[in-house]
Amino acid sequence: MSALASPQPLKAVARGRYLYAIAEDVPDGEVFDYLGLDGSEVHSIGDGHISAIVSDLPNQKLRPERRRLAAHHEVLRRLMDGRAVLPIAFGIVADGPEAVLRILRVNRDAFSEQLDKVRGRVEMGLRVSWDVPNIFEYMISRHEELRSLRDRIFRGGRESTQDDKIDLGRAFDRLLNQDREAYLGRISESLEGHAAEVKSNPPRSEREVLNLAFLVARDELPAFEQAVLEVAGRFDNNFAFDINGPWPCHNFVEISLQLS
Repeated sequence: MSALASPQPLKAVARGRYLYAIAEDVPDGEVFDYLGLDGSEVHSIGDGHISAIVSDLPNQKLRPERRRLAAHHEVLRRLMDGRAVLPIAFGIVADGPEAVLRILRVNRDAFSEQLDKVRGRVEMGLRVSWDVPNIFEYMISRHEELRSLRDRIFRGGRESTQDDKIDLGRAFDRLLNQDREAYLGRISESLEGHAAEVKSNPPRSEREVLNLAFLVARDELPAFEQAVLEVAGRFDNNFAFDINGPWPCHNFVEISLQLS
């Protein structure tokens, strides 16, 4: 028997509908002029003025490979041009068209409420980082408490104990977070008049001061970006400001797909 032959027929994989987003005012069955995951056609399944944006894909768990994540986010980026969109997290596959319609009907009120919230708005990101060669030495230079503790531990060339290192590390973390809280208040207060809502996300690294998301009206984007530049100008060269977006409003919507 050929190595390519099989005495049993291959089991067919059921076709599901991969969900990218919920959108408003997209006709049922509209086919978009760009491709989604694995080169699949992107189209809509609608129920009234609310539609799900989907692709036909095998109904199985999808690995979050870089190319798939990129395709997912590219579809969202294209969708948000001129319409309110509720982005759905990567990897959600419904059993088929009827399952998608059931999701739309059961969640209609929640979807409508959140579409109202994001209509005419986009998400902007702002990351502020300490741009210094050594964050520990920078904090030592700023905080007498930390400097005194370090000097006491290492006075006279003595070898530090494990408890000494733990105490020094705890003091460093506490003061680092105190500084973050102070900068959060300072920056948020300066920018909150340019955004409908602000969300603070956990820093991704020790050097990151803030990781903020802002819900901003599309027509207010130039004013928001100018306000960020003005805030950044009040900080010295030890800080780096990175503004990014516009994005779909991931941080300002909560998609809980109730099925019944």
